[in-house]
Amino acid sequence: MIIEELIEKAREAKKFAYVPYSNFPVGAALLTEDGHIFTGCNVESASFGATNCAERVAIQKAVSEGYKSFTHLAVVGQEDYTFPCGICRQVIMEFGPEAKIIVAGKDNYIVYEAEDLLPHAFTGEDLL
Repeated sequence: MIIEELIEKAREAKKFAYVPYSNFPVGAALLTEDGHIFTGCNVESASFGATNCAERVAIQKAVSEGYKSFTHLAVVGQEDYTFPCGICRQVIMEFGPEAKIIVAGKDNYIVYEAEDLLPHAFTGEDLL
C-alpha cells in the first residue's frame, strides 16, 4: 500500500536530518499526482530562522524538479506523532490543498485532509 511505502521513505529520509541544536530529526515523503516520490529531512541552522522543515524540503525538491502538486505527504518524527508546523501547513496548502497528510508514530499512523490541518488557509484566491 502506498501509505506504508511513504512512511518507510520518510523514515529513511529522517536518517539524514541535520539537527545539532534540537536533536529532533524529522523525515517526510511526498507523492506527486503522477507517482513520483520526493523525500526531505529537516536541516537546522544556528540562525534558527534559516532552518528548513522536512516537509518543506520535500515539497521544494519536488517543485524544483517541475512537480507542483501532490496527493500524499508522510511525516515521521519521534515515537509519537509529529505534525507539520504552521509554515509547513501553509506551504502544503499551496501545492497540495486536497492532499492526504500521513502523520506516523512508532507503530501506527493517522491520515488527515490537508484542509483539516489548516482550515481557512490563505491562498492565491485571497490575492484577487
